[in-house]
Amino acid sequence: MTAIHDLSALELSNAYLRGELSPVEVARTLFAHIERWEPEINAMYLVQRDSALAAAAASEARWKAGEPLSPIDGVPVTVKENLYSAGDPSPLGTLASDLAPRPIDAPPVARLREAGCVILGKTTMPDFGMLSSGRSSIHGTTRNPWRLDRNPAGSSSGAAAAGAAGYGPLHVGTDIGGSVRLPAALCGLFGLKPSLGRIPIDPPYTGRVAGPITRRVSDAALMMNALTRPDARDFMSLPYDPIDYAATLDGLSPRGLRIGVLTDMGAGLTPEPEVVAAVQAAARVLEAEGATLETVEPFVTPETLDAVCAFFEARSYNDLARMSDEARSRVLPFIVEWCSHRAPGLSGSDLMVAYGRVMAMREATIRATTGCDFVLTPVTPVVSWGAEQHSPSEDPHDALSHIAFTVAYNMSEQPAASVPWSLSADGLPIGVQIAARRFDDHGLLRLARALERLRSAQAPWPQP
Repeated sequence: MTAIHDLSALELSNAYLRGELSPVEVARTLFAHIERWEPEINAMYLVQRDSALAAAAASEARWKAGEPLSPIDGVPVTVKENLYSAGDPSPLGTLASDLAPRPIDAPPVARLREAGCVILGKTTMPDFGMLSSGRSSIHGTTRNPWRLDRNPAGSSSGAAAAGAAGYGPLHVGTDIGGSVRLPAALCGLFGLKPSLGRIPIDPPYTGRVAGPITRRVSDAALMMNALTRPDARDFMSLPYDPIDYAATLDGLSPRGLRIGVLTDMGAGLTPEPEVVAAVQAAARVLEAEGATLETVEPFVTPETLDAVCAFFEARSYNDLARMSDEARSRVLPFIVEWCSHRAPGLSGSDLMVAYGRVMAMREATIRATTGCDFVLTPVTPVVSWGAEQHSPSEDPHDALSHIAFTVAYNMSEQPAASVPWSLSADGLPIGVQIAARRFDDHGLLRLARALERLRSAQAPWPQP
C-alpha cells in the first residue's frame, strides 16, 4: 500500500469521501513523518501542530456531513514563510527582520483556508528571498532530501525540500526570478510560475508570483482552482477565470503543436551536458508524439541579464541601507556583499539604463517565443551545488548567473514550469522548463501533464 505521506491530493480527497482516511489521521501521520525528516533537511520554519489538528478536525466533520468546502478540504499544505499568515511572524529568511505577528493572511493563504486545507506550517527561505539556496541567517541550512550534501536551491527552498520529503502533497512558494522552478528542478518536483497576476499576491511587485510546488501536475491543478480566486489587494491581478484546471487537465495531444527548443541562452552559465541531454530527450519525445520542433534563438543577452541583476541588487541595497548597523550585521554576509558591491555607486541614470534593458528582455522574450505554442529549455544550467553554497558560483559578485532561463519569464509575465524529467549520473533530479504564451496557464498545465505521462518511470522518493 502507498504510504500516507506519498498519497496525492486527489487520492486523499477520495479516501476522505469513502471514509477510508480522516484528515486528522493524515495530519498526525504527517507530523510524525516531519519529525523523522526535519533533523536532516530543516525544511520548516514553523510546525503548527495544534492549529493544523483543529483545522483537520473541522474538515473531518465536514466530510462526514457530506459538505466539504472543496475537493482539497482536509488536504495538508505547507506555505513559504514570506506568504503572511495571521498570527505568525514572517522574517523573510533573515535575522534582521521584525518578528511581530502578521495581522492578516496573504491572498494565497486565505484561499487555501477557504478551501479547507490543513496548513501544517511555514517553510524556510534564504535572506529576503534573494538566493537560489537553502542558506539563511535565521533558518540555518535547508538540505536537499535526495542527498543531504546538496542544495535544494531557492528561494522556495523549504517548500521544495518538504515536497520531496513527503510533507503532504501541496506546497506554495514564490518566484521573482526562478524561486519556484529552480528548487522544484533540484528536488524532482513540478513547480509552476503562473502568469503575473494569475494568483493574487500581496504585496504585488514586478515579476513576483506565488505558485504551487507538487509531486504531480494534477495536484498543482487542484491548487490552482483555489489559489486563482480573486483578491482585491493585488492591483496587478488578472480578471478571474473560473476554469476548472483539474477537470480539464488531461487530453492534450502534442500532435500539431509547435514546440520551440533552446538549450543555450548565450548568457549566464553554460548548461552542463546532462541538462542539455534532458531537454533534448524531452523534445524528442514530444516530436515522436507529433509535435513540430523549432529552434528558438537566445533572447537574453549578457547585458540584459546583468541589468536584471543590477535591478535586484539596488532593490535589496535600498532595504539594507535603511537598517540600523545592528540589524544589518544580522543579515547573511553573502547577501550584504552581493547587494553592496556596486549598488551604492549606481546613479539614477545607471538605474534607468538597467530598467530599460529589463524591459528590452521582456520584449525580446515575448517576440522570440510568440511563434511557438510552447518553448522547452533547461530550468537551471547546473544539476546541483553544495548544501553550504549560496549559489552555484559561490561568488557574491556573480550570484545570479544561473537564472538566465527562468528570470526572462518573470519579466515577460509568461507562465513557465519545471517538470521533473530524469536523474543525473549520480542520482540527482533534472527538470526541464516549459513556457507558454502569456496568460495560457491552462495550456501550460495540460502540456506538463502530457509530458509527465510520456516520460520514463521516475525514481522512488527519498526516505529519511
